[in-house]
Amino acid sequence: MSSAAAIPLSVLDLAPVVDGSDAPTAVRRAVELARHAEQLAYRRFWLAEHHFVEVASSSTTTLIGLVAAATDTIRVGSAAVQSGLHTPVSIVEAFGTIDALYPGRLDLGLGRSAQRRAEVTSGSRPVTTPQPDQVVDGLLIPSPFPVEKLLGSPRVVAAYEASQFEGAQPPDFDDAVGDVISLLDGQFRLGDVALTAVPGRGADVQVWIFGSSKGQSAQTAGARGLPFVANYHVSPSTVLEAVEAYRSAFRPSAALAEPYVVVSADVVVAEDDATARHRASTYGHWVHSIRSGAGAAPYLDPDTAPPLDDEQRAIVDDRIRTQFVGSPDTVVDGLRTLARVTEADELLVTSVTHDFDHRLQSHELLARAWDLEGASHD
Repeated sequence: MSSAAAIPLSVLDLAPVVDGSDAPTAVRRAVELARHAEQLAYRRFWLAEHHFVEVASSSTTTLIGLVAAATDTIRVGSAAVQSGLHTPVSIVEAFGTIDALYPGRLDLGLGRSAQRRAEVTSGSRPVTTPQPDQVVDGLLIPSPFPVEKLLGSPRVVAAYEASQFEGAQPPDFDDAVGDVISLLDGQFRLGDVALTAVPGRGADVQVWIFGSSKGQSAQTAGARGLPFVANYHVSPSTVLEAVEAYRSAFRPSAALAEPYVVVSADVVVAEDDATARHRASTYGHWVHSIRSGAGAAPYLDPDTAPPLDDEQRAIVDDRIRTQFVGSPDTVVDGLRTLARVTEADELLVTSVTHDFDHRLQSHELLARAWDLEGASHD
């Protein structure tokens, strides 16, 4: 693990649609945020894939190309492409096309959310077992949220089915990752026939695996010697087991000689703790809209939104308590704890607020406090 002071920071963006605005504005703001992150010397700018909800990064690869065109040096990538909704060849051809114009800057993150949903509906996934909160060397590991009800909700099922052809089945995740790598390397075969992705073969693209548990994502990343991203901001209860499983499974590869772990965190930074808490006060509303099965709603204005009631808060309590909110010093202390306990090599931060200027400020204040070399100290 890098020393705390030397740990790089990267940015995750969902291009959230905020209450009173629209998706085109969210797309433009994603590009502006990427430029801002590059100026502040964040290492990467990654975009998440979600469908039929109020976030504008649904066509993730398209937006990656637009961000790459609008920036010069920052690495740009997916966090993550849902492998169950795209064929390996479509993924590689898309990234190969962007790499042709912006070579050596792309991170191809792969996730298996579609496969997870299929496991839940088939009954092959273990049911979440309630556990008490833990505090591990200062890091809160909350009781896990039972994701089974969410993944089986009518709206989530409908969105998933609408995103692929009728009757299609998600492939085995490890097989899909292997096909992506073979296509990039120019070694792909279907039976006895060699097939070449054009563009795609030979593209200077780094493959990443995203995971939220000790399951197949962590196992695949380790066994194939790929870098791994553990989602503390989505599934804080399982981050330690995911990282441990990855490291235990790791085998050196042409991509990596040693494990490389990135851990995600949700942050809101302001000049002082009280201001940050106010700006973050509708985060719970946003998470509730997701966990209730309705899908991510427009992000509410904290100046006008009513507080969550006790029942609503109980559904999102783990996410609220594991969000890093406060002054620069407060958030830096929390992130250093996260890095220390997970032994992260890099941290990936996402910051969502209703006011876009507050998002820009959050990233800037954190960059200064973390002492990123591009941050202004005026």
